[in-house]
Amino acid sequence: MSPTSSAHLLPEPDGDEPLLHQREYVVRSYRAGPGRMRIRGMVHDQKPAGMIIDGDPDPLSVHRMVVDLLVDYPSLQITGAEVVMEVTPHEGCTSIEPAYAELVGVSVTRGFSRKVQELFGGPRGCTHVGALLQAMAPVAIQSRWSMRALEGVPVEVGKTATEQRLEAMTFNFNTCHVWDAEGDLARRVQDGEEPDPPRWAVERLATLGRTVAWWREQRR
Repeated sequence: MSPTSSAHLLPEPDGDEPLLHQREYVVRSYRAGPGRMRIRGMVHDQKPAGMIIDGDPDPLSVHRMVVDLLVDYPSLQITGAEVVMEVTPHEGCTSIEPAYAELVGVSVTRGFSRKVQELFGGPRGCTHVGALLQAMAPVAIQSRWSMRALEGVPVEVGKTATEQRLEAMTFNFNTCHVWDAEGDLARRVQDGEEPDPPRWAVERLATLGRTVAWWREQRR
C-alpha cells in the first residue's frame, strides 16, 4: 500500500490499477441544543470520468443520499429523522424517503443494525441509505464523550465524575477484541481503575507539553 500525503485521502494501490468505482461516507455530529445531537451523513457513489459515457471529462455521480438524525443525549434515542435522495438512478427511488420517519423512537445503541434491517431491509427501504445508517450510529455513540465535554457530566448523587465515566465505559464491553468483557481493559474498569488515556490523547498531550497527570486532573 502506497503512503498518502493526507490523512483524509485513501492510499492508492501500487502499480497501474484503473479506478472502477468510488464510494464515500461522510458523517458529522453537532450539538443541536441542550441534550440533543444532530447526526448528519452522506453516501456518495461516483464512476470515473469516461467510464459510463465515452468522452465525459468528469466523474459521474450515481448515488448521493443525505440522512439527518436528531438524537437525544444521553439516551441516544432518535427524536427526528429525514432522508433526502439528491442523486438516484430511478425516479421512484425518492418515494421511500418518508418511510424513514419510522426511525423516531429507535435507539442507536446495540441492536440498531438489526432494527434498521427489520424496518428497511430489502424492498422496505434503500440499500444505500441502510448502509449509511450503519455508519452513522457509531458516530452518535462516539459523540457522547464530546457532549459530556460541552455539557459536563450529569450530576448523580453520591458518584464522582470518574465513577460515572467508568460506568459509561461499560457500554464498550464486547464491542471489539480490545473491549472483551473478560479482557484486561474491561477488568480494570470493573475494578474501578481508570484506563490510560487513548494513544491519540497521549501523543497530543506530549505535543502540547502536558502530562497524563494533567489530563486526569482536568477530568475529575
